[in-house]
Amino acid sequence: MVIKAVIPAAGMGTRFLPVTKSMPKEMLPIVDKPVIQFIVEEAARAGITDVLMITGRNKRALEDHFDRLPCLEEALEKKGETLRLAEVTRSSGLANIHYIRQGDPLGLGHAILLSRRHVGNEPFAVLLGDDLIDEEECLLEDLITVQKETGGSVVALMEVEPEQIGAYGCAAVRPVSGRDYVRITDLVEKPTAFEAPSNLAVIGRYVLSPAIFEVLETTAPGRGGEVQLTDALRTLTQTPEAGGGVFGVVYRGRRFDTGDKLNYIKAVVSLALERGDLGSELRKWLQENIDSSRPVPARAKHL
Repeated sequence: MVIKAVIPAAGMGTRFLPVTKSMPKEMLPIVDKPVIQFIVEEAARAGITDVLMITGRNKRALEDHFDRLPCLEEALEKKGETLRLAEVTRSSGLANIHYIRQGDPLGLGHAILLSRRHVGNEPFAVLLGDDLIDEEECLLEDLITVQKETGGSVVALMEVEPEQIGAYGCAAVRPVSGRDYVRITDLVEKPTAFEAPSNLAVIGRYVLSPAIFEVLETTAPGRGGEVQLTDALRTLTQTPEAGGGVFGVVYRGRRFDTGDKLNYIKAVVSLALERGDLGSELRKWLQENIDSSRPVPARAKHL
């Protein structure tokens, strides 16, 4: 049974500067809840009870967010604001959350390797904080089920347009008879459209066999001079006897890449539209204000 998850959160968030100069990108809000809480909630829904966050400098806000704040709780309770109190206390009860720092930015593979002592010799989930998965979907649960059946490592895949594949790891796959998942036969990190073996991109959800640690120990820095998790998983595709092979679940639900400015804005608007307290008025405002014939304000042309 998979009960542990690793959430790498050491990135500097340079695409969101200047706000990320003093605030972790994982704390960017989707209306009134930070992105990182959506990720931990997803893990909790899948039965994860233990979460290890790999952090870096200027990430103290993550620890504060998932900690108790008795003075605030007491103030809300005295005011009778029970709904706000429930929201404030919810984050601290989602899981047992631990933290370790990645001192040097040596890549996702290096970050995962740092979790070895905490994870131990058992399969574990990895959730990347930039990927927001629709909470109505059961992607992580599906990955856990496939890992239990196969004993290998399992990654989430998603079909993308050929011109977009260069932003992802890309998987070559073959069907598994009678199953809804596929076996991954090769992986390429950020290929060109010409080099890509398929249009199946690796997105930020994994359930990994502990065999990944032995491979990461000897994985040389790859693209960008960093230790790439994709390279380690590729090794496991070539030596299935060492770790049970690598499998993929093709996800066809809704996903937002909150590491990209435009997609982050889409996530905020989309999820706000679904809220009972905001959706109706926001939809009305959007309908009144979105007019493609309206010229771009002069002040916006220079941003």
